[in-house]
Amino acid sequence: MEISFRSDMTVELVKHVASDADVIWAARVSTKGESSLADLSSDPSRSAGLINFLMRDRHGTPFEHSSMTFYVRAPIFVFREFMRHRTFSYNEESGRYRELEPEFYVPGPERKLVQIGKAGRYDFVDGTPEQHKLVTEATRESCRRAYAAYREMLEAGVAREVARTVLPVGLYSSMYATCNARALMNFLSLRTRHDDAAYPSFPQREIELVAEAMEREWAAIMPLTHAAFESNGRVAP
Repeated sequence: MEISFRSDMTVELVKHVASDADVIWAARVSTKGESSLADLSSDPSRSAGLINFLMRDRHGTPFEHSSMTFYVRAPIFVFREFMRHRTFSYNEESGRYRELEPEFYVPGPERKLVQIGKAGRYDFVDGTPEQHKLVTEATRESCRRAYAAYREMLEAGVAREVARTVLPVGLYSSMYATCNARALMNFLSLRTRHDDAAYPSFPQREIELVAEAMEREWAAIMPLTHAAFESNGRVAP
């Protein structure tokens, strides 16, 4: 099986029950009771001020009445960071039950390689051409050798769950990740870096690529909520 290398991430919104109207009717039950159900089909643009108020004053629960399921294909080390966000639900492909495909991450030429600064406030700068060449060649060679060892064990009859132990965290895996808008905003506040954010964040670039793609999908289906998130410092309510 031919080994492939890539530096991009796959993110698809495969299913959702989410709109700005979900925030409105959920919030208005506190003052209107069952008559808030009439807001299910209301024009959310007329209530942009309410959404902004909820975001600004951190009334978070109305943002939980939504659901989005993303298909993500990314390196395993990205997933291990991702799964620290325990307000998401996850199902990932299993190396116990299927033979894993030989697709590996190798940093692209735009990936900054050199880390500077103090712990907790690291910054990254471009590497030299020699450093990029070293990273590319060493990563590719290491992945080829690891996958060859994996295949050798499988062909000798070793169980998949044992053979997979030699594979690196740069191997691509696939998962479904389901969340509500509030959980997604918390994820984005930590996994994207913006100069205008109320609180600075310093995510690893690879998970930030996933977060940026998820944010684009979310902004398209909940534009008023996304706008309020941005205008209030990108702080999860």
